[in-house]
Amino acid sequence: MAGPGWGLPRLDGFILTERLGSGTYATVYKAYAKKDTREVVAIKCVAKKSLNKASVENLLTEIEILKGIRHPHIVQLKDFQWDNDNIYLIMEFCAGGDLSRFIHTRRILPEKVARVFMQQLASALQFLHERNISHLDLKPQNILLSSLERPHLKLADFGFAQHMSPWDEKHVLRGSPLYMAPEMVCRRQYDARVDLWSVGVILYEALFGQPPFASRSFSELEEKIRSNRLIETALVVEAVKKDQEGDAAAALSLYCKALDFFVPALHYEVDAKRKEAIKAKVGQYVSRAEELKAIVSSSNQALLRQGTTVQELLREMARDKPRLLAALEVASAAMAKEEETGKERDALDLYQHSLGELLLLLAAEAPGRRRELLHTEVQNLMARAEYLKEQIKIKESHWEAESLDKEGLSESVRSSCTLQ
Repeated sequence: MAGPGWGLPRLDGFILTERLGSGTYATVYKAYAKKDTREVVAIKCVAKKSLNKASVENLLTEIEILKGIRHPHIVQLKDFQWDNDNIYLIMEFCAGGDLSRFIHTRRILPEKVARVFMQQLASALQFLHERNISHLDLKPQNILLSSLERPHLKLADFGFAQHMSPWDEKHVLRGSPLYMAPEMVCRRQYDARVDLWSVGVILYEALFGQPPFASRSFSELEEKIRSNRLIETALVVEAVKKDQEGDAAAALSLYCKALDFFVPALHYEVDAKRKEAIKAKVGQYVSRAEELKAIVSSSNQALLRQGTTVQELLREMARDKPRLLAALEVASAAMAKEEETGKERDALDLYQHSLGELLLLLAAEAPGRRRELLHTEVQNLMARAEYLKEQIKIKESHWEAESLDKEGLSESVRSSCTLQ
């Protein structure tokens, strides 16, 4: 018999433990089956007294939909039970929490991670849409991760889901405003394709750390969606911040990464006003990147001169250390290779080889002047290696060749974002 106990509901066959989360109508608990397997599950506990007619219909639809589908990227409903007070949905347990927490603890996700997640989400949506099911509340909070070690997405919370053919139109407002398609926000009339807009917002949040139309009110959200103003990405905001702090190298890197997203928009944007706005932004970022490039280049030349001086002193003090001399020779070769056009990756390989040796030698070196110089040399070489990594990353971006050649900005951006 279910009932209150130590602040937790009680359900025959299960031991409920910690609370995983709660919403308007439901609270989710982690639980263990009392059977021999001790299977871990998540139990969604819905208080009957909190339900109105609409929420009862939503709950019944959720149970009906989940009981009839099995997919590797949709959370599984294992069973459901009820008593006088609650309805219990016994769900597959996802140890990795939700996608919102996963994104925010990492600030942004690498493109390769976001790509895999989007493929998994697309697979689940295709499966649903082939069965004329629309989720209608897609957002990172409703997407769970199987684990943190090797996470797989699991689409969850079908409380707003509906059976909809592609041509069906609805008028009832459902879902979370920040992730709603313009048809829902601006016209209040929509069809099954609104899920696709939500996927785009989720992808944006994964890459930039926040949804594109963050707003304080529904009217502000509608105004932003209707507006032709460009979305200022988190990369641009961070670039401006680093620029104001005087960190030229970091600002340059961030501006170039931001251009990596803005530039393809020039190629695909069809609205003339938005295209001109994007072009103006690109020109602004390119202009500042040119200025920062000169500052960074000057700084790196000074670092290179400093490294040469330290290396000369170290060589004088390391005549009895052939292994140290050999590692320094590799570092010199890396510096020389760096000066050759198109040899950045070769130079980076040499830097990494040299650092591998020097770090071992530094750990074994006794305190004294030579150890201080060796420590300085390692720091200098690490700075050079990081500089080269960024240079290689920027050079390997293909957007300038694909899009900016058509806009007359190619040479300018290529010059700004390729540090020689």
